[in-house]
Formats: sequence, C-alpha cells, structure tokens
Amino acid sequence: MGLLDTVLGALGTRRAAPKAAPDDDLFDDDFQRKLETLALLSKRVFAGRMRAERRTKKSGSGIEFADHRDYQAGDDFRYLDWNVYQRFDRLLVRLYEEEEDLAIYFIVDASRSMGFGNGKKLKYAKRVCAALSYVGLANLDRVSITSTADKITDRMPATRGKARIFKVLRFLRELEAAGQTNLEDAMKAFVAQNKRRGLVVLVSDLYDPHGFERGINVLRYNKFDPFVVHVTDEGDAKPKLAGDVLLYDCETGDEREVTVTAKVLDRFAHAYRDYLAEIERFCASKQVPCIRADVSVPFDELILRLFRRGGFLR
Repeated sequence: MGLLDTVLGALGTRRAAPKAAPDDDLFDDDFQRKLETLALLSKRVFAGRMRAERRTKKSGSGIEFADHRDYQAGDDFRYLDWNVYQRFDRLLVRLYEEEEDLAIYFIVDASRSMGFGNGKKLKYAKRVCAALSYVGLANLDRVSITSTADKITDRMPATRGKARIFKVLRFLRELEAAGQTNLEDAMKAFVAQNKRRGLVVLVSDLYDPHGFERGINVLRYNKFDPFVVHVTDEGDAKPKLAGDVLLYDCETGDEREVTVTAKVLDRFAHAYRDYLAEIERFCASKQVPCIRADVSVPFDELILRLFRRGGFLR
C-alpha cells in the first residue's frame, strides 16, 4: 500500500462502522440564521471590487472598455472611436466587456471515506457547501451542485436567487457516502456535462489512490477555475488502535494485518502531515486556491476565514 492507502487503511479495524446520524437537524433554524449573516458579511468584504472581478472576458455591449478592432462594413457607427481617427486616421471600433452572472459549480465528494467515522466529514462538507451556495445565490450567481465518488452520483441543476436555498438543502440532505474515490474520472464526466466555464468548488478529503492532482488538473486544463475546500479530521491522523489488528480500506475493502505500536502511530501521523503538506504545495504551485476545512472548526468560522483570504467570490 502507498501513503494514501495507509491513510485510508489505518482508519479502523474490520468491524461494523457506526452509521451516520440522520441529517434532519443538519440545517436547523440556527444554521439558517447564520447563513443570512454570512451573506451580509460577504457583501461587506467584497464591496467595491466585486463587479470588476465578476466580469467575463466576452466582448459585447457592456459599459467597460475592453479593446479596439478595425472597422468592417456594416459596423455600428456609434462604436467608432473618433478620437483615434483624429489622431491616427484609422477607423477603429470600440469593444466592451459583457457582464454576466458567475457560474459556481459545487462538487461534493460523497465517497465512502467521507462517510467514515459517523460521517463527520460528509456532514461538514454539506454545511460548508450550503453556506457557500447561499452566498452565491444571494449575489445572484448561478449555483449547481454535483456529488461524486468514482463517477458523478447525483446532480442539482443550476439555479439562482436566495429562495432557492431550500432546494440546495434538500439536495444535500439526501447525499449518502458510497463508492470509491476517483477524482480524475469524476471530473472528466463533469467537464463533459458542463460547457459553460466558471468557478468549481471541490469539497473533498482528497483521499484518492489514483492521485488527487489528476482530478484538479482536469478542471484546470478545461479552463475551469478550481477552488479546493480540503475537508480534514484530526482523528484520521490519530487512530485509536493498539496491538495486533486487521486494518482495512473503507473504500476498497483491502485488508492488512498490522501490529500497532507507539512507533507505528508516530510514523503514520508523520505520513499524514506530509500528505497535507503535499496538497498545499501542489495547489500553491498551480495557483489553485485551497483552504483546509477541519471538522473541529465551526463552519461559519471557516467561511469567514475564506472571505478574509479571498478567491471564492470573483
């Protein structure tokens, strides 16, 4: 087994994993009140620069000047730049940036590793996704959600407007952890289904035996803007194991007999920290915004950290 198999495999012994508690109270009244507060704070944080960052590179009939091009027969005379004509005796047409709402795609990893340990990571991912979706909806962006494992498992079509948050919450409540992680295959299916480019928020623990880099690179190479929310649980680095145990990979079912000692646990914790650092190095080198989302941090505190850092709302 490699590093990633070790991270997955050492999470538990071959015994029935506790079932995740129902998500009925995951989005209670207190949670929804916090959503409105976060939406208001997002407007303050990004006031003054939001509009400029939301513009696409399409040229059209907007109000922000983009470039010139040579006049062609049939062009509207109103767009001729007479100042340029007076100075250089050339007929040039002014081009303007066309504004359109931002497309935000949320991709929630719903593989078995996200559901391990009473489903803490998947529940946290749902809350973070709901909060960021509400901020996007409040800013009149188009929001869609896709759940994945080794393929796309479910999809909520694009929607907009604050009132649609209840559609988002219903979709997220029904997500259950199943399947193995293969971000590359899942992202290939995603880009094939979505032709409109936009911001892609990947919410995942990034436990991919094929390499988390491949999935992120699929998004980059297809001109989407990836933003990674790396869901972590400190308990993954400190499994409560001792003696002779039969470890298993919660996604593949692969087993290994191991004698767990304090030295083995130290080596495992070190390997886990190295893996976290590897993710940060990769994202930094590719200029992919990445924020670590530990399940012990209240979700609203994490969202505020994300706002202060920047990179989500463009």
